[in-house]
Amino acid sequence: MTLPLADAEVASIERATLEAVVPDRMEQMQGWLLPIFDGTVGRARSAVPLQHGQPDTTQIGPIAERYLALGFAPAFRLPDLPAFSDFHAQLQSLGFVREQPSLTMVGNVENLLSLHPGPAGELHAQADAQWMAMFLGPGLDPVDGASRARALSRAENTLFASVQEAGCTVASGAAAFGQGWLSVHGMRTHAAHRGRGLARRVLVTMAQEAQRRGLSKVFLQVDAGNTAALVLYRRAGMVTAWPYSYWRAID
Repeated sequence: MTLPLADAEVASIERATLEAVVPDRMEQMQGWLLPIFDGTVGRARSAVPLQHGQPDTTQIGPIAERYLALGFAPAFRLPDLPAFSDFHAQLQSLGFVREQPSLTMVGNVENLLSLHPGPAGELHAQADAQWMAMFLGPGLDPVDGASRARALSRAENTLFASVQEAGCTVASGAAAFGQGWLSVHGMRTHAAHRGRGLARRVLVTMAQEAQRRGLSKVFLQVDAGNTAALVLYRRAGMVTAWPYSYWRAID
């Protein structure tokens, strides 16, 4: 079950995503964004459509050729929707494979505010050493983590949220504000402190700032298999706007 969004909302989410997860370079081509990134972050290095009507399969060649001309392997981040079935089939025939099933979820800032009755966390303009240590903690490949941190930390409208106890950061996330949305990124909770509602406090912290800025909408992207995160986000009233996956050429 997905929530249909108008083309303008789809475009605003995709533009906001790449304002928060910043590539090295951005190009556009006939209704597509072509982010270029010398790193591991899929969103920052995969072509993505700005609307969800049936795409023109003849665009595959020019998009792939542009990436190759710049020295990058072509990749696509595509909705898993019926309108894209022909596009998917064409990519498959060209040797691309579907990877990393994920969800784009949307909700209301007001719902986030009701997640936790206790105190909110802190917000900072820069990611300090503790925030970065949490983000790059166990379970995250160090090369991938460093690449993700680089993409997040150079965004212009992002604040870094954290919950601290006894002087230590125990939960964290990044809140980006752009295109009329709060977008949530980089959510982490220390393994020894999970199950205590700390991630909810991080979300409330972000939501309070979004409300202060006059924003009412929130979105995020999450791995479709991340059960714990999905439970939290659904508790916050968030729903799936669309599922998506990455399409990459086989090496």
